[in-house]
Amino acid sequence: MQPIVSANVSGRDQRSVVEEIQARVNRAVRLPEGYRIEYGGQFEAEAEASQTLLFASLLAIGVIFLLLHQAFRETRLAAIILLNLPLALIGGVMSLYLSSGILSIPAIIGFITLFGIATRNGILLISHYQTLQGEGLPVAETVIKGSVDRLSPILMTALCAALALIPLALAGDEPGNEIQSPMAKVILGGLLTSTLLNLFIVPSIYRLTHQKNEVKSKEI
Repeated sequence: MQPIVSANVSGRDQRSVVEEIQARVNRAVRLPEGYRIEYGGQFEAEAEASQTLLFASLLAIGVIFLLLHQAFRETRLAAIILLNLPLALIGGVMSLYLSSGILSIPAIIGFITLFGIATRNGILLISHYQTLQGEGLPVAETVIKGSVDRLSPILMTALCAALALIPLALAGDEPGNEIQSPMAKVILGGLLTSTLLNLFIVPSIYRLTHQKNEVKSKEI
């Protein structure tokens, strides 16, 4: 016969509660030979779902890179666009740390959503840079004009998304918002850093990498 001890969690997340239980049990309980303790229920299901989502995040990054490489036909451009992902992660991680501090399933979903938003911002910039360079503009002028042209679309899109997410982020204590609130907070934080840093770092990296080619072509 297997004895079962069950409990409900209130006011805290399941993972931190189970980790505390495990630590106390390991310190205080000495099991006879042949006995073991298993932690199951919703905690076990959440752990499995978290592993699946983490794998899906890595797969999404790989698929995004392949699609970008297929679209731009250049590994360097795909890598520059993917720079937006760590820029988004900065804000998402900071938001997570300042709020719950727990990497829950909704938070992981928020990070996956951030990947798409951050990648889109990079595509808007790089594709316009390529168009301007195709018209014969030098790299320096291309970066300045392209960034100015794409400033309004990027800011408007980020602002619209932020305004829609703010009510969800602020209503974390309301019943039914246990999933939406952590996800909204992660996306909001990532939107802030990715939008602001994208307008400075991506143009700078693009100019540095392409200006060398421009100088070489002039010398030839």
